[in-house]
Amino acid sequence: MKRRELKKSVNYLCGELLAECFARVQFDNVPEANARAVMESILIMQADIVSRISHVQPGNTRMFFKKLRQDLTDRCEEIIADINTLA
Repeated sequence: MKRRELKKSVNYLCGELLAECFARVQFDNVPEANARAVMESILIMQADIVSRISHVQPGNTRMFFKKLRQDLTDRCEEIIADINTLA
């Protein structure tokens, strides 16, 4: 997968997570202040991952992208858990 496509996929994923937060605020009557922290963590994750994609460390790129994918998966799981516990 090309870097540009990977960035688009990360941006799409983060957009979907943000949309879920907005939906919780609108339809589940979740206070906006509670959702704001989750939304900020999504945006921070997006900026971090896209930055890491743009500046690949020289050397073993295979391990770099494996670590990047694992970090993205772990952070998404944490954010999804946070979204599910919004009240």
